Amino acid sequence: MRINLTKKDLINSVYMQVGFSKKIAENLIEEFFSIMISNLITNKSIKISKFGTFLVKTKNSRIGRNPKTKEEKKISKRDVVLFKPSKEFRDLLNKTGNSAT
Repeated sequence: MRINLTKKDLINSVYMQVGFSKKIAENLIEEFFSIMISNLITNKSIKISKFGTFLVKTKNSRIGRNPKTKEEKKISKRDVVLFKPSKEFRDLLNKTGNSAT
């Protein structure tokens, strides 16, 4: 069963741990995401120490195929966001007992 962490969960976590009001916590989270998005648009990368790096990569257009109908369709050129975890983050994820499988 997959459980997603939502923006509401983040707001509640900041509210509970830091003690800000829910409105201030919501504004804080919204501003954080806004700064990340604008920085990715202008600088094409964000590096957060001991967490990882977000990168914008341009994928070229290509021909894709619908696996059910075998119909070919052109997939347009687009930018995608990639995340590369830091060594510390990878080590933390791969400690024994933290396996997702």
